[in-house]
Amino acid sequence: MKQIIRNVLVVNDLKSVITDVLIDNHRIERVDSNIQVDGNYTEINGEGKILIPGIIDDQVHFREPGLTHKANIYSESRAALAGGVTSYMEMPNVNPQTTTIELLEAKNEIGRQNSAVNYSFFLGATNNNLEELKKIDTEWTCGVKIFMGSSTGDMLVDDSNILNRIFKEVPSLIATHCECESRVKSRLEEAKTKFPNGIPASQHPIIRDEIACYLSSSFAIDLAKKYDTRLHILHITSEKETHLFRSDIPLNKKRITSEVCVHHLHFDSSQYDTLENQIKCNPAIKTKADQDALWNALLNDQLDIIATDHAPHTIEEKFDKDYLKCHAGLPLVQHSLQLMLQKVQEGKISIEKMVQKMCHNPAILFNVVDRGFIQEGYFADLVLIDPNKDYTVNKSNILYKCGWSPLENTTFQHSIDSVWVNGTKSYEKGNFLELNPMRLQFNTK
Repeated sequence: MKQIIRNVLVVNDLKSVITDVLIDNHRIERVDSNIQVDGNYTEINGEGKILIPGIIDDQVHFREPGLTHKANIYSESRAALAGGVTSYMEMPNVNPQTTTIELLEAKNEIGRQNSAVNYSFFLGATNNNLEELKKIDTEWTCGVKIFMGSSTGDMLVDDSNILNRIFKEVPSLIATHCECESRVKSRLEEAKTKFPNGIPASQHPIIRDEIACYLSSSFAIDLAKKYDTRLHILHITSEKETHLFRSDIPLNKKRITSEVCVHHLHFDSSQYDTLENQIKCNPAIKTKADQDALWNALLNDQLDIIATDHAPHTIEEKFDKDYLKCHAGLPLVQHSLQLMLQKVQEGKISIEKMVQKMCHNPAILFNVVDRGFIQEGYFADLVLIDPNKDYTVNKSNILYKCGWSPLENTTFQHSIDSVWVNGTKSYEKGNFLELNPMRLQFNTK
């Protein structure tokens, strides 16, 4: 049945306009004022509310297969849905690691059976799987992920000959985690010597400092320039790195792009004293000056998209006081939109720019087919926001399998009213409804 969202403030393509949106089957049929249709339809009153495209999060860790004591695709995709994330791209550092086409297809089958929202999975690089990477289907896979810094198992790619060949021969977008492993190791040994009775959490951004990030990011960019590779560098954290990226090229023409994550825009190193290892993540949350530089680079289009790097761990794994034992990563996908709407409320960013960075630009950057905009003919991935209903994060409403959030007891001034995925209203006021996810498709032309 057709659905009409009436008199809603539509935020799209850097404009905000009160209008109607007609949904028919999976897609947006019309965006116009005072839409009239024949036959049966459902009408939704959007007066006083905001409608945006569904969030596309290009970096999440849902931990399946093999690490499902922390999370799984079923639980985390429902948390994503409740937070207005209608599409995600998930990472390969699971068990077994997603480093073959066979394992990638097995993961897509898990997504088909269990995901609540649209999905795609990265194929992971190692020092030994170049031939598998070259087989990637670029129409149905978001890209290849390279850990050019610490990772689990054998996913650290540190063979310079192999890196050169990957950048030269792999046909897909390459996404990188960039930290110089040798510098991180040497800084860690220095910290062990300096703090023999236990390394405090506040040392994390000193161990994993801006130089470690810059050395690796600049190396990746040099390789991309050498081979004209389509490179996307994930989770930029330092002022020093922001100078590596350009703002004078339209996004659809850029060969080298970048991402910033919500936690690096929200937390800074002064909070290690209170939150301690709870905000330990790789690459590290750095200084307030670094954070200010990230905001500047985001607003002037050096940094292209906002994502989460959603990385859940159990309470036991995360709240260990021993720095060396505490796992790195934060669960964020359920609250990223509300967190950024709070930044809109604070005047850090306009809502139009926020939508550009969380919805439009991920679709452009990855060439996602017919998503990321409220546009006639596009899939109806939509989020209806109530700007007048407070929402407080607490144990009772956290949907992550790990059961905790670094944002607990935070009150947001916006709540997620309803979410549509492929034209199906899948979430409304705390309730999950009919689910209609699809595997993401990418334009390879």
